Amino acid sequence: MAKSDYDTIVIGAGAAGIAAAGRLTGAGIDCLLVEARERLGGRAYTDIVDGYPLDLGCGWLHSADRNPWVAVAEAQGRALDKTAPPWTRPALQAGFSLDQQEAFRAASEAFFDRVEKAAQGPDRAAVDLLEPGNRWNGLIGAIVTYITGGDLDQVSVQDFDNYHDTEVNWRIADGYGTLVAAHADGVPVALGCPVTAIDHSGKRLKVTTPRGTLTADQVIVAMPTTLIADGALTFTPALPDKTAAAAGLPLGLADKLFLTLDRPDEFTPGTRLVGNTDSTATATYHFRPFGRPLIEVYFGGRNAHALEKGGERTFFDFAKTELTGLLGGDFGKRIAPFRMHLWANDPFARGSYSFALPDHASDRAILAAPVDGRLFFAGEASSPHNFSTAHGAYESGVAAADAIIAARTKAKAS
Repeated sequence: MAKSDYDTIVIGAGAAGIAAAGRLTGAGIDCLLVEARERLGGRAYTDIVDGYPLDLGCGWLHSADRNPWVAVAEAQGRALDKTAPPWTRPALQAGFSLDQQEAFRAASEAFFDRVEKAAQGPDRAAVDLLEPGNRWNGLIGAIVTYITGGDLDQVSVQDFDNYHDTEVNWRIADGYGTLVAAHADGVPVALGCPVTAIDHSGKRLKVTTPRGTLTADQVIVAMPTTLIADGALTFTPALPDKTAAAAGLPLGLADKLFLTLDRPDEFTPGTRLVGNTDSTATATYHFRPFGRPLIEVYFGGRNAHALEKGGERTFFDFAKTELTGLLGGDFGKRIAPFRMHLWANDPFARGSYSFALPDHASDRAILAAPVDGRLFFAGEASSPHNFSTAHGAYESGVAAADAIIAARTKAKAS
């Protein structure tokens, strides 16, 4: 860092922090984006392996027809893949006949209808809305772990219903993480610089880093809720409402494992396979994403947490067992582990994306509220209706930046 004093400091170079810092820098505000990692993007993370850009974090432009990252992608000249996602088409019938798929679809739609109706009353856990003894309860639970990162007994019905989705989902061949990181071009950045404390007791805010103390008029905190709730970032004076709100919005877990696939032409790109239709502890398999000779494997919730304890090899062994059980023992010879990232073990994330615990849906507004017009909060967890997404993070970051721009403009005019 060339200096220690700025107009505004943005903490966290994920989607929210990059969006905020970009807006501030464009408005001529002296801004520094501070990031603990040695890379940009946060939980939007694209790694290029053997020439393939692999999204190890967020990978889908959800609600793409109103997702602000679409315009960013177009401005960067990136190609959008508008192919319908695998989950909108029938899955392979191995262990899951078309009749069973139709029965599951009807059961899951009925479950989500019950959730929507129950959300109008007192909050409770989504598990309460399962139909006792329903054949498809386990698989409904698995789908919820992919959506929220949490299990049914953890997820607030009201929060689940608050999520707004247009069900338009696109991808970027270059990678969502590549897109997000490139949006920081032209923004002053300090990488490898974890912030541990913010002192907002004086006229100027003081930000503690391993490279010394930074000062600013305003600060935007765009860090995961886990780090705030666990005390990795402290405030002076303390902000117990923020800490409590962050604790009510834990990060769920959604891990992805990429496998190489020998003789891939047997499968049409976008083919989907469900591992175990009777259990929440299962994985879902997307064959040949972007036509590549790979399988993208999804794990969620407690199942992903349990597998992370054994490391990446444990994920592969789990996937191999499910795949060979459905496609035959010889199929195991056609696959090999390729790449994944263990998000619960990532010290600067400790999870994937937020869900609200029962009776904590209102914590999103508490987390998002600014403090004294100087300390602002952004990130997907602070979005009222687009949480768990990179576009919810983007919108929250821009909103915080715009509030600062308006305040500074007003102060100059007075």
